[in-house]
Amino acid sequence: MRFQHEQQIAIQAVIQAAELCQQVRTQLRQAERMTKDDRSPVTVADFGAQALVLKALGKAFPDDRVVAEEDAADLVEPSQQDLRERVVHHVQSIDPDFSEQAIIAAINRGQHGGGNDGRFWALDPIDGTKGFLRNDQYAIALALIENGEGVLGVLGCPSLPQEGVAQNSHPLGCLLVAAKGQGAQLLSLQGNLLDTLQVANISDPRRARVCESVESGHSRQDQSALIAQQLGITQPSLRMDSQCKYAAIARADASIYLRLPTRPGYAEKIWDHAAGAIVVAEAGGKVTDIHGTPLDFSLGRTLQRNQGVVATNGHLHDAVINAVQASL
Repeated sequence: MRFQHEQQIAIQAVIQAAELCQQVRTQLRQAERMTKDDRSPVTVADFGAQALVLKALGKAFPDDRVVAEEDAADLVEPSQQDLRERVVHHVQSIDPDFSEQAIIAAINRGQHGGGNDGRFWALDPIDGTKGFLRNDQYAIALALIENGEGVLGVLGCPSLPQEGVAQNSHPLGCLLVAAKGQGAQLLSLQGNLLDTLQVANISDPRRARVCESVESGHSRQDQSALIAQQLGITQPSLRMDSQCKYAAIARADASIYLRLPTRPGYAEKIWDHAAGAIVVAEAGGKVTDIHGTPLDFSLGRTLQRNQGVVATNGHLHDAVINAVQASL
């Protein structure tokens, strides 16, 4: 099958990154985090996970370029020596032969500008860092983009129960994997196949459940409530951080994911959606912006031609887009 080798490498890289993230979260100290210029938090796990994934991609596919969220510019500042040392410590606990210089170089491999020519990977080493910090949901999100189109996605969700978001009796940690034209699968965090993914088979919006961000700054929650009311939805929204929301749609925990613009002119980052979008699509769902336009990953590091994101089980998509447009 096409992309089989890429999928194997991506799965193993995300598993390694998840191991590091879980290790960091059990012992996270204030010195192991910093705040970027946009006031978003970043931790040693963000840097460490990116280093591990980009090393694996560089070894297997040395000619492939990468668009990743983090860069090591701040990390190498003398004032960040403690943070840098902690990154090296955690990475070397997973890969003892990974030197500090090589770790910094691997992190910086993620500075490709994107575009529609050839192929590149898009990585968010920890999507949902605030969820990670509060011991809630987060994801390691890795996608392969070919000529501007997502063709492979791996979502590592270390805190998501393997069966149903409310089924806390089930083991925590799963992977969602999809390749273009090949469907989507649910794996354990060790890489063992658990199930085939399929979105919820409902066409009556009154039976649907909406999934949205925990952070109000990420989406217009007041507008989401009006849209849900217009659709006749009575179930409370499922609120969770990161691309675990895409996972919820793909495995039928919810049927509608709304990410509504919070400010004019904001362009979504491609690493925040590329992996989740293909997982949902291959599970039978549909992903567009709020106008029903497909997400365009060919224009650089952001979704410049798209506004917001709507992901559904497919059956409900037109009704949801109509409700979104009516609420604008």
